[in-house]
Amino acid sequence: MVIYAKSAPDWTPLIEHLKHVSVAVERIANHFGMDTDIARHGAFLHDIGKSHPIFQRRLRDKSRDYKNIFRHEIASLFFLSAFPREQWDELIEMVVSHHKSVKNDINKLGLLDLEQLCDYEDFHLGNWEEWSNDAWQILTELNIPYKLITRNEAKENLLYTVNYCTNKNRERGFSKWKGLMIAGDHFASALIDKTDVASENLFVKPDLSFYERKHPLYPLSLTDANSTKKHTIVVACTGAGKTDYLFRRCKGRVFYTLPFQASINAMYKRVAKDLERDNKDLDIRVLHSTSKIIRRNNIDEEVVLQSQIGASVKILTPHQLAALAFGMKGYEALLLDLKGCDVVLDELHTYTGVSQAIVLKLVEILVRIGCSVHVGTATMPTILYQRIKEVLGNDVLEVKLPPEELDNFNRHVLHKVNSIECVKPIIKEAVKNNQKVLIILNKVKTAQETFDYFRNEDAFKNVPLMLIHSRFKRQDRNQKEKNLIGLDEDGNSLHTFNTSTKACIVISTQIVEVSLDISFDLMITECAPLDALIQRFGRVNRVRNAQTIGKYKDIYVISPPDDEKNARPYDLGILKKSYEVIDDGEVFRERDLQNKIDSVFTHIDFKCIEEHSVFKHNGDISIDYLSHNSKAILFDLLEIDSVSCITESDLYDYENGDFEQRLNLEIPTYYYSVSKMRQSEKGNRPFIVPDDAYCTEMGLLSEKINLSTRVIS
Repeated sequence: MVIYAKSAPDWTPLIEHLKHVSVAVERIANHFGMDTDIARHGAFLHDIGKSHPIFQRRLRDKSRDYKNIFRHEIASLFFLSAFPREQWDELIEMVVSHHKSVKNDINKLGLLDLEQLCDYEDFHLGNWEEWSNDAWQILTELNIPYKLITRNEAKENLLYTVNYCTNKNRERGFSKWKGLMIAGDHFASALIDKTDVASENLFVKPDLSFYERKHPLYPLSLTDANSTKKHTIVVACTGAGKTDYLFRRCKGRVFYTLPFQASINAMYKRVAKDLERDNKDLDIRVLHSTSKIIRRNNIDEEVVLQSQIGASVKILTPHQLAALAFGMKGYEALLLDLKGCDVVLDELHTYTGVSQAIVLKLVEILVRIGCSVHVGTATMPTILYQRIKEVLGNDVLEVKLPPEELDNFNRHVLHKVNSIECVKPIIKEAVKNNQKVLIILNKVKTAQETFDYFRNEDAFKNVPLMLIHSRFKRQDRNQKEKNLIGLDEDGNSLHTFNTSTKACIVISTQIVEVSLDISFDLMITECAPLDALIQRFGRVNRVRNAQTIGKYKDIYVISPPDDEKNARPYDLGILKKSYEVIDDGEVFRERDLQNKIDSVFTHIDFKCIEEHSVFKHNGDISIDYLSHNSKAILFDLLEIDSVSCITESDLYDYENGDFEQRLNLEIPTYYYSVSKMRQSEKGNRPFIVPDDAYCTEMGLLSEKINLSTRVIS
């Protein structure tokens, strides 16, 4: 009978999986100067416990309800003495917690969480004399010399492991061996029989010479990027060539971060296209909740590789790096992957409150692990700038555009208005003049109500209209982003919205703020923090050439509400300050922006992160060895979408679909909005909402969910 490591659809035999993992961990260990013999032995040991008959029965018959807790890691550790004694400690670190925290596991299944370990010990040993022979057949085929391990010796191996973990758990810190195992296991599980070939391209430095291009319209392209300084801070407005300059400062593998999903999708495609000429087999990846449904060359390996270690260039959000700060699951592997790399933190000015404190903490950690940190910003509060400089030390190159150069980037006239009602006549006139109109609102519900008005108004019946926000099925949102940008996969015009020559209206939330390459003619926006407003302004009159310099387009900013509740998700005081510094009816001058920013943002509470971060400002690490935290801390701090939901009619397709199909059907949302609905047991366990709570045009309709909840109760 074949002994398997994985069930359907791959049904990977255990011996093949161990071989795949050994290839991956040896390549990774070799890159980081770690002992490859230990790495290989850890690969063989980590899952050998899957040969236990209980595990095999569960793989073959998932319908059965197994009440007893079985952990294949415990069964694997019975074989510890099959390997050289001097390797035991490292092997334990590779095996014991590569799935669960050794202590304080979220389900209390960590090795040190199991209070009556002797009971678990006998259960895991089972018919040891019989099933251990099956394991030994695999180990000997992997060239591990046979050694009789008695039942008592197997118990002693586990006891040694428990004692080691207990002693180690009194220490604080992280295990690079655990990180190695997590990275290698995930890589091999994703690539399966392609592991050997795919791992050959790991850790390749990209050729970034493309970004040496020069153009007089982009002043930073003419600015020297050569310096012995390790780190960089670039302050420049949109369109100055900031992104190219940041890449020119990179010397090794690159992690490039932007704040929002829509931004990194677009940046991924842009960078991939830029670098293809000089990088024949470029390993560029994008990482976020839907990254596994983005293909560049329609190659399956690109999909499964996205989250794995060793990319030449990886595009992601800083919040995905936050696993480091909070010690979340897999943070040890992420530390390995980042070590010594170039990390670009672009559009840093778009973060406020807790997010700014998280980014500053990330800068601290990145410097500690030897990364070169390159910060790009249109502007940021001086208080944050100085704190970042303090962390980077004297080894930082500072680049700013002079005031006279900034004057060439003035392109908007700002107007203050009390409500969107005031500008509806202006929107009608703009549409008559064939202009493209962008309306940005701060809440999904407000955006939906505004969209509903325009689609039912006779004056706009024949005008292309789009609503885009975060509460769409991912497949619908991806299509909307494509139509909004107006380009196909090859960069050809779709003649829709951004690339259309006719009037259109797009109603959006803040998801369009950063790095979307769209250029509209008129904007109406609710008031937001000034740094966010600057980003919104960048979606109007964005195209910059000799004919557009000195030409201005109008932006109307709606006054902030009077109470905190209606100001959410922003701070009311910040909104009022931001609105105050806008000069009504005047050209918005780039040279005045820094003073305005500093008058709005006078304080940042960095302490709110320090208590939660496992990497302390004084250099200490506060997390227990071989342990990790749940991601709930990050969700709570940022108040970000922490769950997903699906519609009732999608339930069958979701539960019977593959990973990609499931992600396409998920709708991101807040926990509290769906918490009373039942959940699927498959995939990400999405909550199930009624079909009438979702509309392709409008997205998720929260009031319909609430109504359904009342009816059920």
